Amino acid sequence: MEIRDIMKSPVIAVTPEETVGKALDIMYRENINGMPVLDKDGNLLGIVVKADIYRFLIDPGHYKSCPVEWVMTKEVVKAYAHEDIKVVAKRLREKDVIALPVIEGDKVVGIVSIEDFVDLFIETCQ
Repeated sequence: MEIRDIMKSPVIAVTPEETVGKALDIMYRENINGMPVLDKDGNLLGIVVKADIYRFLIDPGHYKSCPVEWVMTKEVVKAYAHEDIKVVAKRLREKDVIALPVIEGDKVVGIVSIEDFVDLFIETCQ
């Protein structure tokens, strides 16, 4: 099974200029834990997850109006749409991340998270 079979698509993303508050609002509304940060041309610049934002906001003086660029991870661990899900699951655990943008060619086509792997496990164990 390829990662494209369990990824979420279309991808919900933010730009680096959008605020941390807006990113959190999107994550709560869409019930997601993270999302890619893309430039205006759809190129991957980073990823932001709730845990990054919470760590940032815990420090006094940090505000929800700060740009996503301040909290995003710029060295992104990625998955490729054609990759086997077991390979990607191992990468997710080894790199200790909760979500990976899924790339096809040079564009982000989806995202896969820990929850997607848990859902697959539940589905296949019935």
